[in-house]
Amino acid sequence: MKNLKSITLALVVFIATATASAQTKKIDATKSKIEWLAKKVTGQHNGVVSFKDGALVFKGQKLVGGSFTVDMTSLTATDLTGEYLGKLNGHLKSEDFFSTEKFPTSTLVFKKIGAKAKDVYTVTADLTIKGTTNPVTFDITVNGNAATTTFNVDRTKYDIKYGSKSFFESIGDKAINDEFELKVTLNF
Repeated sequence: MKNLKSITLALVVFIATATASAQTKKIDATKSKIEWLAKKVTGQHNGVVSFKDGALVFKGQKLVGGSFTVDMTSLTATDLTGEYLGKLNGHLKSEDFFSTEKFPTSTLVFKKIGAKAKDVYTVTADLTIKGTTNPVTFDITVNGNAATTTFNVDRTKYDIKYGSKSFFESIGDKAINDEFELKVTLNF
């Protein structure tokens, strides 16, 4: 009888957990941030870009989804000031790079999530930049009401070829790396 009660209780807990509804946690776009780092042969630039909105989806304590919209018009460098900052920001927002007038937002939508370790998940997501969508894979760590990740994006997959040695072999020391790094902090 005692075993039957234990089995019944375990079955009830299992069913309750399995049928728990998903909970969407919207990010606080003002407290969440995206920091970018782009390297070139002769140095690097770094900066930020802001979220427009986004949310993570949980089933119980388990991460099961997420989607985000980034305000590309907020793209700015943080390593320069004055005239040089204006020139770099203008160039990054131009058609040579992110075409922010034509494509004011980018999106990231989680497609596949696997548990890697306690509170660490491996995510494959669709990243859309300049109207082009490609998969990206990264690890994300969830800690309370925050999540963090760092991953690289190959800009050439989104038709951002300016200064790429992959497309312009004779560019020499003016080459810009094809990949840039995104360091993301989500607060929800």
